[in-house]
Amino acid sequence: MAVFPTVQKTMADALGCDVDDIKLDVSLIEGLDAESIDFLDMVFRLERAFKIKVPRGKIIEDVRGDMAVADFEQNGILTEKGLARLREYLSEIDASRFKTPMRVDHIARLYTPETFCKLVIRAQRASQAAG
Repeated sequence: MAVFPTVQKTMADALGCDVDDIKLDVSLIEGLDAESIDFLDMVFRLERAFKIKVPRGKIIEDVRGDMAVADFEQNGILTEKGLARLREYLSEIDASRFKTPMRVDHIARLYTPETFCKLVIRAQRASQAAG
């Protein structure tokens, strides 16, 4: 099953916008005015639509991986290594959108519908692996 059409419809419903406004690369916050409550709503809807579980903070947790918190960020600002890991993880995001210094609480500003497609696919794979 193609993930994007479902993600697209789910996001349009959650944000109260037209399905055509949901492009793979649009910033959910800067392009579609999504707020943190909208992210919770979208994740909840995606969990239901795809029968997956996405723990809160999953993207940041996945980006950091096995990296120690101090290596990833200091005082709420990503380190060079942390920023490099973020760029790698969010490879779908245009490089010009990564600002230095990057605050951890500003990472969500980078998220696009494609970010959520990748999140859904990872959750599906994890669920199949857990079997």
